[in-house]
Amino acid sequence: MKLLMVMSLKEFQQQVAKIFKQANIKVFSASETTGFKENGFEGMMEGWYAGGIGNYESVFLFSFTADENAERAMELIKEYNNSKECQFPIRAFIIPVEQSS
Repeated sequence: MKLLMVMSLKEFQQQVAKIFKQANIKVFSASETTGFKENGFEGMMEGWYAGGIGNYESVFLFSFTADENAERAMELIKEYNNSKECQFPIRAFIIPVEQSS
């Protein structure tokens, strides 16, 4: 089992939901969030919120899902980002779930 976490601008939420459907992810949650980027910030997450400074209305979508579903979603997100000229690509990461109750 994996925890797939995806962050995008709120306007791309429906596209992420379509990607989840294509990846056979039928159950997921979403949470609205606001991302902030300070001028001059440098570090590992420097490109998380693309160019410019300010705040961005975003959404986190996440699902506990089978390994193959998470991997498929990641492939689809990479394909989507590569096919679009977008200042704010969809961001995703996969976290292994070692135990659950």
